[in-house]
Amino acid sequence: MAKDQNTFAKRRREMEKKRKAEEKRERRRKKKEQVDNPTEEVASNPAEDATAEQ
Repeated sequence: MAKDQNTFAKRRREMEKKRKAEEKRERRRKKKEQVDNPTEEVASNPAEDATAEQ
């Protein structure tokens, strides 16, 4: 017995939700790291400093 199209659509929606949740989790983790280590952010991007001085 074959599965209907709704089953595949549901699975696709669920996978999309998982992907979005994982991306959100990753963004939160990076944001938290920036808050915990603000000096690393400044030191890790010297190119921005050079453009700001000009």
